[in-house]
Amino acid sequence: MPRYRSAIFYHNPSDLDTIRSVTVEFEKKWGAPIVTQIEQIESFYDAEEYHQQYLTKNVDGYHCDTHFIRDFD
Repeated sequence: MPRYRSAIFYHNPSDLDTIRSVTVEFEKKWGAPIVTQIEQIESFYDAEEYHQQYLTKNVDGYHCDTHFIRDFD
């Protein structure tokens, strides 16, 4: 199991249609499946203080070679 994953968490089931339609739109545009998990959130807890605003505090805090900026236009 990967240590990190991308996910979209939604509160309202009505948001799911929008999330899915945008996902399908960009899968077609990019020609590849989007593997981001989509889950309804059940509970949420703030992380410890040292995790808050992490990239503001650590400008070069992390880098993942598989992540890159995509064209959203």
